[in-house]
Amino acid sequence: MTFGAIYALVALGYTLVYGVLNLINFAHSEVFISGAYAVVFTLSALGFGPNPPHLSLIAIIGDLLLACIAAMIVSAIVALIVERVAYKPLRDRGAPRLAYLISAIGASFAIQYIFFNWRSSNAEPAVIMFNPKPIFDVFGTIIDSQQLTIVIAAIVMMVATDQFIRRTRLGRGIRAVAQDPDTATLMGVNKERIIMSTFVIGGILAGAGALFYVMKVPSGVIYNGGFILGIKAFTAAVLGGIGNIRGALLGGLLLGMIGNYGQYLLGDAQWTDVVSFIVLVLVLMVRPEGILGSNLAKVRA
Repeated sequence: MTFGAIYALVALGYTLVYGVLNLINFAHSEVFISGAYAVVFTLSALGFGPNPPHLSLIAIIGDLLLACIAAMIVSAIVALIVERVAYKPLRDRGAPRLAYLISAIGASFAIQYIFFNWRSSNAEPAVIMFNPKPIFDVFGTIIDSQQLTIVIAAIVMMVATDQFIRRTRLGRGIRAVAQDPDTATLMGVNKERIIMSTFVIGGILAGAGALFYVMKVPSGVIYNGGFILGIKAFTAAVLGGIGNIRGALLGGLLLGMIGNYGQYLLGDAQWTDVVSFIVLVLVLMVRPEGILGSNLAKVRA
């Protein structure tokens, strides 16, 4: 469930970009890992390390908020750079869709190897924020404070994003461009501004997901660490319905639960991904458009 919440946050970036451009941003996994690096650097500067610091609850919350803001800013900047460098020049030239795919994959590898040359192939030192405490028991499964914090915070952010898209002026602009970009432009919507905003919002959500990921996997930040998680987040978006914000939420949480139960039933964590992708294939065979099946353009306030 915890990883499912993280998948869902990252999946929102894929869903928003697809909803507006009908393209998959395969560099989004590197947007996520950029935020994870920002979390590690910020928390390390604040004195966090392999052992949690002895701080008051208020101080820990303050430090986590600071790390979250840093991750959101870094991820948003990287997402905006990807859009300006890998997408806009192709859009200006009316390039075919295959060119966007190749450009996004190239941007993904470029960012990976920037981190590789800067930080080497070793994972960053662990930063442990606090020791989880058991909260309650669900059919023999202990739910701790860390899991509860991640799931509740992620769901709140996803609901807030859904309401933002439905009820704000910028959200209406995003929906208008997703539905008919030419007509939206004629009605006074700045298409370029909407596209940039979409990438930035996806980056902000990926930055929040990066904080939760570091909370769950303190030593998991490595130059190519976003690749597998990005694939799973993309899978979550497809499972719920690509281009559907609520579908990303549903798909992420389902993927997390499927992985957990698959591991429990088969007794081997290596089968987790296999079970998840088998379920994805079965769902798409029955419902090719995903579980919810609608797209961003059909969202109504």
